[in-house]
Amino acid sequence: MSVVAVVGAGTMGRGIAQVCAAAGLRTLLFDARPGAAKEAFDSIAAALATLVSKGRLAEAEAGRSLARLEVVGSIDGLANADLAIECISEDLGLKRELFRRLEATLARDSILATNTSSLSVTAIAAACANPERIAGLHFFNPATHMQLVEVIGGMATSASTQEALCGLARRLGKRPVCVSDTPGFLVNHAGRALIPEALRIISEGIATPEQVDVLLREVAGFRMGPFQLLDLVGADIAYAVMTAIHDQYFGEPMYQPSYLLAARAAGGVLGRKSGRGFYDYAASTLAPGGKGVGVNSGAPCRPPPGAALPEEPVWVAERDAELPRRWVDHLRANDIRVSDDPVPPPGAPCFVAPLGEDCSSAIVRLGLDPRRTLAVDMLVPSPRRITLMRSPLADPEISRQAEALLQAKGLAATTIKDSPGFVVQRLLAMIVNVGTRIAELGIAVPADIDVAVEMGLNYPMGPLALGDSLGAQRVLAVLDGMFALTHDPKYRASLWLRRRAALGCALSTPS
Repeated sequence: MSVVAVVGAGTMGRGIAQVCAAAGLRTLLFDARPGAAKEAFDSIAAALATLVSKGRLAEAEAGRSLARLEVVGSIDGLANADLAIECISEDLGLKRELFRRLEATLARDSILATNTSSLSVTAIAAACANPERIAGLHFFNPATHMQLVEVIGGMATSASTQEALCGLARRLGKRPVCVSDTPGFLVNHAGRALIPEALRIISEGIATPEQVDVLLREVAGFRMGPFQLLDLVGADIAYAVMTAIHDQYFGEPMYQPSYLLAARAAGGVLGRKSGRGFYDYAASTLAPGGKGVGVNSGAPCRPPPGAALPEEPVWVAERDAELPRRWVDHLRANDIRVSDDPVPPPGAPCFVAPLGEDCSSAIVRLGLDPRRTLAVDMLVPSPRRITLMRSPLADPEISRQAEALLQAKGLAATTIKDSPGFVVQRLLAMIVNVGTRIAELGIAVPADIDVAVEMGLNYPMGPLALGDSLGAQRVLAVLDGMFALTHDPKYRASLWLRRRAALGCALSTPS
């Protein structure tokens, strides 16, 4: 493969053309809008010049890359291409018409690829006489920097076509993953776990967007919280993807969109590009480093000044169980006194450490005093950030005492309202569950699922590796606990997860 045609000279087309030319391929650039391909050429030339000025690219290499780029004035000028990559707007009718023309123009042994992110490759290829040579080649934006490429096989795509595109991706310095032709493909499908569940959490009044973001970053190790990510992507784009995948899976509850995002998209509260989203990006409210200040932040995470410390040692229920034992060890490691009495001493805060259960249910199950019992999340122990959860009957003074006690030992406390699965448990369990559903549907092999999510969504690890790290049985317990309390089919565990948890085998192991 030596000649590549890029059809569509927008942002994605320009990036793909630049990558192809840099990899030594003669690259033909075409756009139906007059002047668009020349504009793209000039934009690529400017991008290469910037790299040279910053010392990141040799001037001679930039010149060679530019020499491999050629603006073509008509589709007929693409006849010698070994591969055509379509990057036009997401309109099935337009894409089908274009592929019919490309099929009639390029040689019979050439490959036709679509960079679609939302349309069915099979539906696009259905317009052609030889659909076996048509596949998806989904780059991520910006194509010049993102290393992942999804290679999507339609129902008629030949194995040799997919293999050739995987080879091309590697030549471009990318990491290809083979994906079946399903709604959202792999990465966009996997992304239906974090943001919808985060929106559900704030819609239920469990926590604020800032609290959710802080917990996901500081406890779960994510680089960016879901509401920071939403503001970066834009509420309009995120809502369109969310509704499209939900609709294409015929209302699957696991992918249910949120009315919160619908209202923001309709109202133009889109995030960074509108100046305001879940955070405020007005110049006067930007924090150091350009981070927006929270909108409607709710109750602060730190206890108020002067909060009294408890006089008695704290008490922990079920301390022989794994998570409560973790909490006892954590408290003692920070020089916090823990009562060894079999029953709670009068007046002191009591703690439960449930898995998938809310604070209220644990209180009732154990016969504890709801006024002074708090729940703590120890699924992912954090050395500095503790999640406390209070029941509707919790005494505010007991909550303040617990927060003050942790604060006095240099620990940060985020106190949330009652919820099965806290915040981190809910979010991580849903990420794992959606990942196992992708494996269950045969969309990709486990290793590719993890690689794609790490690279495409910038998570600290892929969903199956995350499930193995947490323990499949624990993840299943969180999901089953949420399902038992809510009766919401959104939280039903995939059979892939349930079987592997029962057998005690790794989620990342191929079936």
